[in-house]
Amino acid sequence: MSTTSDRTASLSRREILAQWQPDNEQFWNQYGKKIAKQNLIVSTIALTISFCVWTLWSTIAVKLNAIGFHFTDEQLFTLAAMPGLVGATGRLIYTYMPGILGGRNWTFFATALLLIPLWGLAQALQDPTTSYETFFIYVALLGIAGANFSSSMANIGHFFPRSQRGTALGINAGIGNLGVSIIFLMAPIVMGMTIFAPLVGSPQTMQDGTILFLQNTCYVGIIQILITLGLIAKYMDNLPLPKQSPSSMMSIFTNKHTWIMTWIYTCGFGAFIGFSVALSLLVQKEFPEIAFAYGAFLGPFIGAGIRPVGGWLSDKINSGTTITLWSLVGMLIGAIFIMYGITAHNFIIFFCAFLFLFFMTGLETGASFRMIPYIFTNGMQSSLVTGFTAAIGAYGAFFIPKVFGWAYSTYQSVMPAFYIILVFMVITIFLTYWFYARKAAGMKC
Repeated sequence: MSTTSDRTASLSRREILAQWQPDNEQFWNQYGKKIAKQNLIVSTIALTISFCVWTLWSTIAVKLNAIGFHFTDEQLFTLAAMPGLVGATGRLIYTYMPGILGGRNWTFFATALLLIPLWGLAQALQDPTTSYETFFIYVALLGIAGANFSSSMANIGHFFPRSQRGTALGINAGIGNLGVSIIFLMAPIVMGMTIFAPLVGSPQTMQDGTILFLQNTCYVGIIQILITLGLIAKYMDNLPLPKQSPSSMMSIFTNKHTWIMTWIYTCGFGAFIGFSVALSLLVQKEFPEIAFAYGAFLGPFIGAGIRPVGGWLSDKINSGTTITLWSLVGMLIGAIFIMYGITAHNFIIFFCAFLFLFFMTGLETGASFRMIPYIFTNGMQSSLVTGFTAAIGAYGAFFIPKVFGWAYSTYQSVMPAFYIILVFMVITIFLTYWFYARKAAGMKC
């Protein structure tokens, strides 16, 4: 009698995928592990590049007026906010696409789509007469990169056994989020590269005489995407995923905890991504004497890198609520010191407070995501709530730059924006304590 191993020894990759059984130990060791790891590696690469593209504009915006453009503060902050708005809204749709079109198919298409705004921006940056409306369209299209997070997370977890799913998703999300830091670190270097000058078009000259090629950031992104598309085509697969309809999500909206956890997560991740895209412009406004190009990566790097630790600490003490609550308190303290640094015009206090704030956002996002499965014990509901909170949390990338621009244009000061942010944090602390942390809440998460 032939064994299972004998019967599957000659199976093609397509046949293996059709009978995908990651929780079957023999199947996993013989076939599943290699295929799953290939998909995870390429998915993580694609997601990292997506985060780079999503926040690319923030590295360019601070230099626009210095190379001959004439945009107002409100226009610059609005442009910085648009990728966040588009990305967050797109997440509500992208969650379902791997189940409809297949994980590899959708990842390939969604990644290839990013070539359009990158190519358009590369041309627009070389012409100082390019209109604000043209930039608005291309920058908004960059936002679709932010939506890739939801489809990537919805796809990759199904390749792994339940016992390894959390780790796989943590790697995919954690390394993917580092794309925010990578683009802030690499963009200044790439902009200054002249070796490809004959191929990439005309340079830009800043007011201090520095020669830059802002379009290099777009062209390098295009090259990375083309390489990634080859990896997706060769190493990723389509699994027969459950096809959830948007109507199935309605079941979570009648539960008050959906909205409370969405608010809590938005405070953490919204602050992380919102401050990431707005910080360079904020430094340019408040500390114009500071050369900040090579420092912008550090906060996002800390926030993304510490995120897995938030989940790990929550598991260690068996309480995501405790880590979430104290992280929120830390965020509030950090924001207060940021305001003090601005008022005193002390960059050291300002920047250190921001690094502390980024650290706390990383802990908060890791811990608050850990709370959701303990609040929503139904696996499907937990998955839906996680996807919804991730989508809404991304709106922070829109609201924080937008409220900064509003404050500057209305009051010629950023302080009113920080007052709004402080109120949001205080409300979040209260919600976390009242519904989850206090003993009478009756929730252990």
